[in-house]
Amino acid sequence: MSRVPGLSAVVPAYNSEASLVPLLARLEPVLVQLADRFEVVIVNDGSRDRTWETIQGLARTYPWVRAINLARNCGQHNALLCGIRAAQYDLIVTLDDDLQDPPEEISKLLDVLTDDVDVVYGAPVDEVHGFWRDLASQVTKMMLQGVLGAQTARMVGPFRLFRTSVRRAFDGYRGTFVNIDVLLTWGTTRFRAIRVRHDARQFGVSNYGVGKLLTHSLNMLTGFSTIPLQVASLLGFVLTLFGGVLLAYVLVRYAVQGVAVPGFAFLASIIIIFSGTQLFTLGVIGEYLARMHFRLLDRPAYVVRDDNGA
Repeated sequence: MSRVPGLSAVVPAYNSEASLVPLLARLEPVLVQLADRFEVVIVNDGSRDRTWETIQGLARTYPWVRAINLARNCGQHNALLCGIRAAQYDLIVTLDDDLQDPPEEISKLLDVLTDDVDVVYGAPVDEVHGFWRDLASQVTKMMLQGVLGAQTARMVGPFRLFRTSVRRAFDGYRGTFVNIDVLLTWGTTRFRAIRVRHDARQFGVSNYGVGKLLTHSLNMLTGFSTIPLQVASLLGFVLTLFGGVLLAYVLVRYAVQGVAVPGFAFLASIIIIFSGTQLFTLGVIGEYLARMHFRLLDRPAYVVRDDNGA
């Protein structure tokens, strides 16, 4: 395993005062072994405990720690975007603050990052979340696969290694909703994924519940793809054909038998189907209009309050 010239580790932190010290203790020997120069960029995402004080203490202890404090809680991917933009070395590795992605597995990602690969994902060999959490995670990955159009999307996760040059593709991105995995596809199509060890959570509880994951999936679809609009258009087309066939049936029956199709329940059912489809389509269009509205507000993805490297 060859050493790399420079490596930046980006860690988004939220209510993680208990896990950051052991995380840095395990990260240091790994980075010393893998890179000639390295840094750890820790972004405090509006934590409500003493996470920021812990990060400041780590920055005083380790000169290679860059501490960034956001003005408010912006979300994991927004905090990641902040850290990625602050990274200064040629390679960036992102990992969570809970030690479920062991720092010792970074070397496996580096082994796969050959000249024809720009992004490597470390996918867990075994998920160690609950059933519903794992199910929601799989749904999210299916949604991401629909957006990216690549099989590798089924193996994405927070443990990823990529070339810093890829971020040039989204340097100007200012949307409030951020998905790092989608943004990486703006800069490259050369993805790989490998299986890595995934440990049980040792500190705190996950901030990504089932509801938040499903909301994240829907936001990803409407924020970075036109799939919902295409579904609405297809649904409208199919129901239009259905309505045409139904009209032909009514006219033919009247012409042959001389009587109209009886039944209030039949007519009411048809009205409900078409009305529901119209409301669904309007809702999808409304989601896109709302995103256009928020984009025009030019609200930043994050606001930095403190940065010891600025």
